[in-house]
Amino acid sequence: MRFFDIRLLFLFGFLLAFQPGLPLALAEEPPEIKDIIVTASDSDLLLFATVKNGFTPDMLADVRSGVPAVFTFQMKLVKTDGKWFNTTLVESAVTHTLSFDAANNTYTIVLSDQGDKSVTTADLNQAKQLMAELNGVKVIALTHLVPDAPYAIHFKVTLKKGALPFGMQRLLPFAALWDFETDWRTIEFRY
Repeated sequence: MRFFDIRLLFLFGFLLAFQPGLPLALAEEPPEIKDIIVTASDSDLLLFATVKNGFTPDMLADVRSGVPAVFTFQMKLVKTDGKWFNTTLVESAVTHTLSFDAANNTYTIVLSDQGDKSVTTADLNQAKQLMAELNGVKVIALTHLVPDAPYAIHFKVTLKKGALPFGMQRLLPFAALWDFETDWRTIEFRY
């Protein structure tokens, strides 16, 4: 009797795993933060990072149907002096928003870290790259840091659907939800 239950459970699991209606996101790699670099310019502490596996086929299909995608890069700079409580120096967020213009067959990316600069391209790969990369985001002025003190940057990325124009939520049904959030990453350094 027990052997029969195990076989039945295995068969049910096998059929469920190969169900054609399951979202593709289950079989794909989850989004993660890679290539994090903390460096300094002449006047500011800068952060560079890349999101890998940030786009699913469902997400790209939704963008092409008019739903903007928003990547929110959250960061927190703390001074870690080995005590129980660390001192938070900066908490901020940067957003990159991707939208598609079907009339012109172009993608527009709005980068909040560059003063809401918008970049328009017909190349999907370039649009994905612009969305997934932080390039030299100013974290804090160096004058606010103590030389040779220990610091840490906590960093994560949230990927969500953007807001649709008023009333469009009812007209465009979406079966697959693709809101993701990476784990917090911590980079420790001394200035």
